[in-house]
Amino acid sequence: MKTPSSSSPQRLLLAADVGGTKTLLQLRTIDADGHATQQAEQRYPSEDFDSLESLIERFLDEHGARRPDSACLAVAGPVQQQGECQSASLTNLPWQLDSRRMATRLAIPRLVLLNDFQAIGYSLDELDEDDLVPLNRSPAREGAPRLVVGAGTGLGVCTLFPDSGRYISYPSEGGHIAFAPRDAQQAQLLQFLQQEYGRVSCERLVSGAGLVNIYRFLLPPEQRSSDPLLAQPDPAAAIGAQALTGKHSVAVDAISLFSRIYGAVAGDLALATLPAGGIYIAGGIAPKMLDYLQDGTFMEAFLDKGRMRALVHGFPVQVITNPRCGLLGAAHFAARL
Repeated sequence: MKTPSSSSPQRLLLAADVGGTKTLLQLRTIDADGHATQQAEQRYPSEDFDSLESLIERFLDEHGARRPDSACLAVAGPVQQQGECQSASLTNLPWQLDSRRMATRLAIPRLVLLNDFQAIGYSLDELDEDDLVPLNRSPAREGAPRLVVGAGTGLGVCTLFPDSGRYISYPSEGGHIAFAPRDAQQAQLLQFLQQEYGRVSCERLVSGAGLVNIYRFLLPPEQRSSDPLLAQPDPAAAIGAQALTGKHSVAVDAISLFSRIYGAVAGDLALATLPAGGIYIAGGIAPKMLDYLQDGTFMEAFLDKGRMRALVHGFPVQVITNPRCGLLGAAHFAARL
């Protein structure tokens, strides 16, 4: 990957955050000194289009843009790398993405697909102070690894390592490591889920579906088949909303246990990566439950590492609250192409 030389003209970059429900697109220009200026940004319902290429063409036509010099498309799904080409498919759409085919059809000379969580890793240098809420204020060490952990539909994990003065974001399947209970209640929770899943990964607990699993476990057995929150179209959102009112005791207990498990998992991943450059809590759930993340239960579970407590206490921990971080990361990476 090349960076613009001082003699390069202003370049036009395209970034996209592509999901099964919505796709967010941005055009920005970048000058020879690396200063970026947003030119256009728009959100589209993904299901209104038969392909991502047609969606991008609509966006470029509506904003009268010339063809971008480079593009980075962050995709909610696994991305397969084959040489210089990437391919991907979306879980909730019949789109089959191929970077080489898309670059040809769209006449964009450099086009890359990234996993959406890997793109969040590239957003860290784009975020402002207002986009971050600190949970542990230890200072970051310049040039040290960074870790991003995020609960949403699943549990995303990526690690960033420095390389020639900038960070490279590496995808991970860390969300699928085995769940390790910390106390008797969590051991019972593990046994409860083993009856349904067999092997229980952390994603079975630290995700939207995981919150529902925890809530089901805490309900009296006779209520599990008739509970009104479980009958909602989005039970995780319903449980979270009830917890925030403080009036639904089982929902409150569920979100509290969720927060403790989330903190413990983040701490375990920190031991594996030693991210003295910072730990960033991303995903759609964290901003909605900031009160619970800030009440001390998350950090106490994060720090509960026995002889390694002092080590993990030295890592800064912050919550990303900017919902556009995937798009910002894609734009940041497009500038590197």
